[in-house]
Amino acid sequence: MSENDQYQQRLKKQDELRALGADPYNGRLRATHSIATIAESYGTRTQEQMEKEPVHCALAGRIMTLRRFGKAAFAHIQDAADRIQVYFKQEFLGEKDLAVYERLDIGDLIGCDGILFRTRTGELTLQVQRLVLLTKSLRPLPEKWHGLTDVETRYRQRYLDLISNPDVRGVFIQRSRIIAAVREFLNERGFLEVETPMMQPIPGGAAARPFITHHNTLGIDLYLRIAPELYLKRLIVGGLERVYEINRNFRNEGVSTVHNPEFTMLEFYQAYADYFDLMTTTEELFGFVAKRVLGALIFPYQNHTIDLTPPWRRLSFHEAIRSAVAKETDARSEEILNDREKLLAFMDRKKIAVRGKPSRGKLQQELFEAVVEPSLIQPTFITDYPTEISPLAKRKESNPELTDRFELFINGLELANAFSELNDSQDQRRRFEDQMKSRAAGDLEAHPMDEDYLRALEHGMPPTAGEGVGIDRLVMLLTNQTSIRDVILFPQLRTEKS
Repeated sequence: MSENDQYQQRLKKQDELRALGADPYNGRLRATHSIATIAESYGTRTQEQMEKEPVHCALAGRIMTLRRFGKAAFAHIQDAADRIQVYFKQEFLGEKDLAVYERLDIGDLIGCDGILFRTRTGELTLQVQRLVLLTKSLRPLPEKWHGLTDVETRYRQRYLDLISNPDVRGVFIQRSRIIAAVREFLNERGFLEVETPMMQPIPGGAAARPFITHHNTLGIDLYLRIAPELYLKRLIVGGLERVYEINRNFRNEGVSTVHNPEFTMLEFYQAYADYFDLMTTTEELFGFVAKRVLGALIFPYQNHTIDLTPPWRRLSFHEAIRSAVAKETDARSEEILNDREKLLAFMDRKKIAVRGKPSRGKLQQELFEAVVEPSLIQPTFITDYPTEISPLAKRKESNPELTDRFELFINGLELANAFSELNDSQDQRRRFEDQMKSRAAGDLEAHPMDEDYLRALEHGMPPTAGEGVGIDRLVMLLTNQTSIRDVILFPQLRTEKS
């Protein structure tokens, strides 16, 4: 039977129920238990114990299976956390309930009031004495859902994915627990959760292309934020010495297994701290969340076993690249890295795509992403990034060409980015000016000038360390997922074809 035929059949049943005075969308039954609490409280009771002390309960859920035979039927209903078998027998149902029962379909949401018992096979079952149709499902659930190969259907119709796949529900339940644990960790350490604008007159705080919108009343263009960083640091200037935000960011970029144009970040800032302090904080944060969610610091991720036990490896940006390049060539890696033309030639031999006319620092960054990142399986802090590609980070005292910055990599994926914040307003202005030159040369991701942020720095920002953690990627790690689309409820997709 085609889906449209089933749809028409269900519409007919809906109309029949209404004609009988049973509204298929207005039923109400107050559940006394969730299905999980039933299993927890009575899952070990024998049939003899339940006959001696009958257990009466009312449950609500969606019909996932329905097997009719004669004047009886077995079904499984499912709520947010679990499923249970229910048993319908016509002699136990009133006239109105019987009319509802006869028009039930898989996918309908029902309320069941009755007595628990065990079947001959020992399955815990609710014998239904009162039945309420809470919502009639007009469309059938997909058959053999677990065998579907079109993953876009799962993402587009996430509601069906959640109904039919308990593992998917489990991922998003874990996601909520992960975010709650992050909040708990920061709140316990005196950080204040704040909110900053999602529409900004100047898109700042990261190197990315923004989405543009327009405010009709003000007559100005605004940008969906690419990061909350500059607003959070304004709050540090204002005397809020420990702040954080779990925020939605928007970057006008491509989609992949690790990128979605709309994503969730944690950003936190701590006055009178530096990036070394945040390395320790990061180890503690990830360990705290892993223990809360997984109960352990060591866990499987795809083909590896990840160990979050501190201390984590620390490796400088240039040291990591030199080591990787040295394995690929007989020439001195230092010569290649410090000469733009030799660097371009090496990347051409490695077939690493180069867009536009990037600077030496940008080329080093692209080389790092191609040859170093995939090898960083266990937690590794990559430190001391070039100033040229770190416009908001403080310069190293020992080498002004480098910055007090680190990125955290696990299983070849960047999960965090942190640095000692630049609080010298004149140096920051020069960095912005250099970024504007890059923008004029065609770098659409270069950081724009932000005069108000410079004015805030001129009022004085204490020494501060700040960090961004990709929440979606952290969820991927702790739920063993390989695609960011599997940890975002509604990922961005191309327009569906009619």
